[in-house]
Formats: sequence, C-alpha cells, structure tokens
Amino acid sequence: MEDLRQQAITYLPGIGPQRAKMLEAELGIKTWRDLLYTFPYKHIDRSRLYKIKELTTEMPFVQVLGQFLSFEEAGQGRKHRLTGHFWDGEMFLDVTWFHGISYIKKSVKLRQDYILFGRPGVYGGRLSVIHPDLDKPETMTLSKMSMQPYYSTTDRMKKAGMTSRTLEKFTSTLFSKLTWPLPETLPQYLIERLHLMPLDKALRAAHYPSTADELAAANMRLKFEELFFIQLVIMSYARKRQQERVGQRFTRVGEAFNTFYHKYLPFPLTEAQKRVIREMHADMKSGRQMNRLLQGDVGSGKTLVALMVMLIAIDNGCQTCIMAPTEILAEQHLQTFLGFLKDMPVRVELLTGNVKGKKRKAIEEGLLDGSIDILIGTHAVIEDNVQFNNLGLVIIDEQHRFGVAQRAKLQERPSPNHSLAGRGADTTKDGHYSSLCKGEAGRGSEEGSGVGPHVLVMTATPIPRTLAMTVYGDLDVSIIDELPPGRKPVRTIHIYDNQPEQLYRGVVREIEAGHQVYFVFPLVKESEKLDLKNVQDEFVHLKEIFPQYRISMVHGKMKPSEKDVEMQRFVSGETQILVATTVIEVGVNVPNASVMVIQNAERFGLAQLHQLRGRVGRGAEQSYCILVSNYKLSAETRKRLQIMTETNDGFEIAEADLKLRGPGDLEGTQQSGIAFNLKLANLGRDGQLVQLARDTATFVLDADPDLLAKDNTLLRRHLQELKKEHRDWSQIS
Repeated sequence: MEDLRQQAITYLPGIGPQRAKMLEAELGIKTWRDLLYTFPYKHIDRSRLYKIKELTTEMPFVQVLGQFLSFEEAGQGRKHRLTGHFWDGEMFLDVTWFHGISYIKKSVKLRQDYILFGRPGVYGGRLSVIHPDLDKPETMTLSKMSMQPYYSTTDRMKKAGMTSRTLEKFTSTLFSKLTWPLPETLPQYLIERLHLMPLDKALRAAHYPSTADELAAANMRLKFEELFFIQLVIMSYARKRQQERVGQRFTRVGEAFNTFYHKYLPFPLTEAQKRVIREMHADMKSGRQMNRLLQGDVGSGKTLVALMVMLIAIDNGCQTCIMAPTEILAEQHLQTFLGFLKDMPVRVELLTGNVKGKKRKAIEEGLLDGSIDILIGTHAVIEDNVQFNNLGLVIIDEQHRFGVAQRAKLQERPSPNHSLAGRGADTTKDGHYSSLCKGEAGRGSEEGSGVGPHVLVMTATPIPRTLAMTVYGDLDVSIIDELPPGRKPVRTIHIYDNQPEQLYRGVVREIEAGHQVYFVFPLVKESEKLDLKNVQDEFVHLKEIFPQYRISMVHGKMKPSEKDVEMQRFVSGETQILVATTVIEVGVNVPNASVMVIQNAERFGLAQLHQLRGRVGRGAEQSYCILVSNYKLSAETRKRLQIMTETNDGFEIAEADLKLRGPGDLEGTQQSGIAFNLKLANLGRDGQLVQLARDTATFVLDADPDLLAKDNTLLRRHLQELKKEHRDWSQIS
C-alpha cells in the first residue's frame, strides 16, 4: 500500500513536469493525496439531453447532442475568439471560446457527434454557449451522465487548457490506480458512535457520488474529520497549557482596587461586567496562567473592566501592560485611564513610536525599577530594550490587528524580578467587592522567576460562536452581553446617494442641537479604477456645503502628529464635522457625536459597519447611523445593509457576516496563527458539525488525555502529524 503523501503528482499518468508545476503553483497540488483532497465545488446532474429549441437563458446548465458544421475566427488580442456552429439536426447554436483556441482547433472535429454541456446565454444577439464541456458520446459513462463533478481552476490554468474537465480526468485516473482501500484515520468506535461513512467510501463518493444522498453523507464524514482534528489539536494544547503554564497568584484585592471601586467608579457596573471580573480573578488567583478572551459589543464597558483587572495586578505588586494596534487607540486608552483614575497614586505611561529621547529613557527606567504601574502602548512596547521589573498582566486590545509573532513576543516579556511583595491592603470584607472577586487576604505574588504574565485578549468585534470555538478554541471566553443603562440604541437608516439634500438637512439639525457628525469615506484620494467618494475631495465639497461649520479631516496617510491635532480638535468640540477614513473605526470616544454618515456603505463589511456605528450612541442623546450607497446593489450587499438597519446586536451581526462571507474573509482570521486549510467544512454553515466535533474531542480526551489507548492509535498518529505542521498557538493567544 503506497503512502499517497509521498507519491509526487508528476508520476500520475497524463501529468508531466509542466502540468505538475502548474498544479502546484495554482492549487497547491504536489502529491496524489493533495489531488484526492481537492474536492469538487459542485456536482451537476447530467442525466438529460435537451434539444436546442428547448433552451432558454434562464436555464443553469444543459447538455445537447449534435455536431459542429463550421468554425470561424475573429478579433485580435483580448477580443480574439473562435465561434463554432453547433447543429442538433433541427437548429443551430453558437459556441464561443476566448481561451484555449489552439487546443480546440486541433482537437474538435467537424461533423462528429459531441455532447455539449454548458450554460445557455446570448452573445451578439444570438443564443450561444461560452466555453462548454465537450464529450464524445462513447466516452460518457453512467457516472458522467449523472452526478458530474466540477473543480475550481484559475485563469492561468484555463489559458493553458487545464479546465475542470482536465482535473476530473486526473482524479478519475487516480481512482483507477487506487485499487486498495484507503487507510482509515478515525477509530472504529467513533465511526460506529457517529454513524459515519468509512473514509475510503467517503473520498470516492465526494468526487463521484451515485446519488445526492450519498454525496451528502460523504461530505458530512469529511467535514466532521476536518473539524474534529482541529478541535483535538486545540483542546490537547489547551489542556497541556492548563497543566504546565504556571501563573502568579493574584490573591490580594487591596488598596488600589478598593479605592477605585468605592470612590472613583464612574457608574455602577452591569451584572455582566461583575461576572467577567469574577471569572478573570478566579483565573489569576488559581496559580495557573490566565489565557482568556474578553468579548463585548461596542460600548459594553470592556475598557473599564480591563482597568479594574489591572488594579488587582497592581495590588499584588505587579506591573501591567496594554497593547493597542494604533497610536490613536493607545492615546485614547491613556486619556480614558487617567480620567478614570483621577488623582489615585497609580503611575500610567504611554509608549509609542513618537516617544523619544529623555521621555522614552525615563519610561524605560520606570519600567525597570517598577515605578510604572500601567504601560499603554503600540508595538513599541515589544521592542527589545523595553524591560519590565515584574510584568504580571498583559492585555492585548483588538488583537486581530497584531501579527502572531508580535503577540507571542509580548506574552513572553522577560521580567527580571517576580518576587516583589504585594503592596495592597487585605481583601475588603465589604459586601460590594467581596461578591465580585472573593480574594484571599494577605497574600501577594507568590511564584518564582520564569512565571509568565496573565494574558487577556480583548476584542470589540463580537466573534460568532463557531468561529470562537475554532479560532480561539484554546482560550477561556468571557462575554459582556449587556450595555450600560441609559444608552439608547443607535437608529440606522439606509439611503441612496441621490438623496443628499435630505441627508444634509438632518446634519444641520443635529449640529444646531449642539451635536457633532462623522463623515466616513472608503478612499483617501481619487482612484482611476474605482468610482468611489474619497476623503480629500469630499472634505473640500463639505466645506462648501457647510460653510458655517468648522471641519476636520483624518486619514491614514497623514503624519501621526497632524492626525492627532485634527482628532483633538474634534474631541474638544472645536470642529463640528470630522471627515475620515476607517482610521476612526475603533477607540475614538466622542460622546457628543450623534451622527455617523458612511458614504459608499456598500464597500464595507458588516463588522466594519458595526464598528463605525459604534463611534456614536456613546452619550445619552438619540444617535443615528446613515448608510449611503449606490442604487445598484448585489443581493448580498442589499442583505448586508438590511441587517444593519434591523439590529444593533454585534453578535447577531457577526453570525450573519460569517454566513454571508465565510471565515476566510472575516477580519482577523487570516492572522490568527492557525492554518486551518479547510477543504470542505464552512464555519458559517456547519455550526452543528463544529459543536459535534468539539463535543467528540472532549469525549475522547476525557477518557484518554494522552491518546495512549490501543483504540486511539490512529488518532495519536494523526495528531502527531498535525502538530508537526502547526506551532503551539495556545501559547500566543
């Protein structure tokens, strides 16, 4: 029995060195196994033959038996085409090729029978089919006349004459070579428990099913296997981390926390905020390293929770660090923290790329001698010369914006001294806070050197449950699912760009009421390729429309210092309108801003629209989000904008986004550090299978944590192969 991983695709009959090179470059197919796991994107039932007179342009795919009576070539360059006149004995049909013309001229013969298969349309005012599949009737086996597979190919492959049909021929040849049963990857007890199709049968049926039901059963088996092994890897790593990663014990809840809680808390905590603080403190006093994801919708109070958890670390003699993806967001955190803490004796410093000279040196010294309690910064905090005295808690905000290596480097920050005594007082016996954290009195940081800091990952982009189970499956999850009292839901309205007067009247009304307005555009400057509004032109245009108001402009190509000045003018109320790109997507907090106008809203994804909408509705007044779009919208885009007008629930929006776009397009998943390489499963559509895979992985690991049982030999072997391909991502959040 041959190992398909070792069989180079070059040695499959019909594939020589050139084709092998193309397959590897375009589809990543290097071995027989790679081809076996390159699945069709659809199957089409080819059991019926049509007559040309029956065809309409509404039909998806049809097949016709007939002959080519003549060919003609026309056009040059990109307009070069070959047209064949196909006759079924009663009527003619035009057949046109724009690529692979030389191959068609050599291989297709006049006055010979062909079964033509394609999508009918109109070209040049005549009924036609473009780039059809052609088969000789004698080659059409029973399988080809029923559920025929269709494979994705690239433009480069098509130009070289490698179409879906070419891939099907390669796959058919491969199966003819595989005369032995393909080895199983799942233990028999799981196959029986879950009523799964055996792997050999599933792989063959995924390419060449006899019925739609057989195809569904094959896909279910293969999707489950993909998801199950991902969950098994994630959960085995997570359990290993829980057993091995020691964390400092933050048992003390002392002066810093209690002073803030009783004297400086700006508003009562919601029950959701109290719950997540309890969850985090339980982690931090357990002796194990916290590795937790904090989710919350925009405006749910994550920053306040983060500060309160930092104060617990400070009470235990440790320093804390929060890393933000942009200078604007880092500076926003600084102002927010200083506003919360007021005159409390907690030293907070900001470290970004703009901090240089004596100021930077003072910060580096303060970190090293332990006098800085909270460091807020961008990627500058992970530079090699930034050393902490005793770093106990790392918070990574908007973590999807950081690369994996950056997150790993921050989590592994060296702290020369881990033995500083806790500076806070004993845990309060007051009922207020004791109900939150229930800290143990009189004990500070206890662990020795080499102990890693606790890690809290925060995201303001709610993550769908199935994606969280997969991308963040090794993290414990806390969710703030409650907004602070008194917040009014933002009212979202979709209008078309031919209604500017109505929009401008509304803007004037809000500004005259003392409020401020955002205008967001997709581009910084005019594009020759895209007919979209841009910040620079619209800044000039809006100044003409609203000459009575002061307007600021912010975009990503401005110098940070210029951007900061303009932002501060808007924050202080000096300007009434802020014209911007999506640089204001996160972190900007202007409670007086009541209107968010998003131009060319059709160009933004759901998550981005929701984030932008979150910049308003932060005060007590009614706020509005105006989505302005072109009238010509695709069905998916129209649905996206409709969802925005119907709900303010970020988790509901995230689920809808996952279903509409799939995980590969969602912001952040490409940087998560996990190369899932899902061939069949879709996290948006296969939520129940994700849950089944996770439940099954839990069942297996509960019974046999190290997979040492004889029944789990296959799982252990396959898991070892997967671990060779992945870094231990549980160590890097």
